[in-house]
Amino acid sequence: MARLLILGSLGGELGQAARLAQARGATLALAEGVTGALEQLRGRGADLVLADAAHDLVWLLDRLEAERIAVPLVVCGRNAEAEPVLRAIRAGARDFLPLPPDPDLILAMLEAASGRGEAPIVQDAAMQAVLARAAQVASAEASVLITGESGTGKEVLARHLHARSRRASGPFVALNCAALPETLLESELFGHEKGAFSGAVAARKGRFEQADGGTLLLDEIGEMDLRLQAKLLRAIQEREVDRLGGTHPVKVNVRILAATNRDLAAEARAGRFREDLFFRLNVVQLRIPPLRERPGDILPLARHFARRYARANGLPERGLSPMAEAALAAHPWPGNVRELENAIHRAVLLAEGRDIGPEAIELTVPRDVAPAPTEAAPATPPAKVVPNAVAALVGRRMEEVERDLILETLGRCLGNRTRAAEILGISIRTMRNKLAEYRGQGIAVPPAPNQLTGDLVLP
Repeated sequence: MARLLILGSLGGELGQAARLAQARGATLALAEGVTGALEQLRGRGADLVLADAAHDLVWLLDRLEAERIAVPLVVCGRNAEAEPVLRAIRAGARDFLPLPPDPDLILAMLEAASGRGEAPIVQDAAMQAVLARAAQVASAEASVLITGESGTGKEVLARHLHARSRRASGPFVALNCAALPETLLESELFGHEKGAFSGAVAARKGRFEQADGGTLLLDEIGEMDLRLQAKLLRAIQEREVDRLGGTHPVKVNVRILAATNRDLAAEARAGRFREDLFFRLNVVQLRIPPLRERPGDILPLARHFARRYARANGLPERGLSPMAEAALAAHPWPGNVRELENAIHRAVLLAEGRDIGPEAIELTVPRDVAPAPTEAAPATPPAKVVPNAVAALVGRRMEEVERDLILETLGRCLGNRTRAAEILGISIRTMRNKLAEYRGQGIAVPPAPNQLTGDLVLP
């Protein structure tokens, strides 16, 4: 369930949004002003903030940045309140929720903030075996390492484990280790004391303390810096954390789940991941197979996403035509469930008629998957000359070719930085640095997927 902080009064339309969120499983906290909201975020934290546009959200967002508090904030107001909404968006607000609130939009935001809070949708035997193994260890206290390619649903499985554990009544706190720079990640994990760094005007609990009595998911753990890995190992072993600038450790009672798309054993052999931390996390390993290895899940998931996005966009629910289902079943899905979700979301918006037909399903065929030869166009042996696409690069600077490759790959991944970095064989940090460099040169960068609604927003 998502931890939701409401900034504003519960007496009006924002209160209606809060009640809708609570009815959908969110736990609520209330702050009547920006200083109260900041205090709560320093303490118990939140997965999502819904904030009335009437408050000084620019000040709050500036304080969150100065104190290294990473939490998505959604500004709420009527469409007529354009100016304060735009100021908040420019200052770093993640999204805008029009009032009066739409129940399906509230649900979509909560699902995104809580990592899609539904139970896994499973029919394929390969995935059923994973859930059976998960059921064996759900009630244990042991750390679990969840592995699998990007987009397979590792956080969904982590929340499934928490919901079936003895800690289900406690908090579930997730942190994407690849999404934050090292300095911010350390503060997010362990918290800080007043004066620990410039801007730290008050003490703040980190994710370990926020998850006390519950479960902490460390997503993309393979991207963590080696120095932080050492501090993380100590926190797990001693069951205590040292806040930045602190003088004494703080005891915590947390179950650790970790997720990665990397081979951590190979990373440890290469010296890029601590072997002792790997063994500490890998008490039990759950590997989620890629979607191409569990074809029995493709159509059930597609039908589920079609219903979800029809409701979220106020459109009639349409079934998938037989030809559309055949196209989905035949696709290799290199982006896994995330790619399938994006494809169906697009199809729901583009479909016309009673069913979602194949013309509404836009799929990208990976470069290493060649089209099958037909009788009219028989296959030919590969040419032993430099392809035109490569010949066209001759004479261009390497930096230009690299830039175009990164931006083209990012565009084909619908702005998904993690997936594009994986395809290119570079780290997410390198990807972020390159994109910042391009923006500094005035070069347009494909927008990133909005983590709250699935739409595209400016980076």
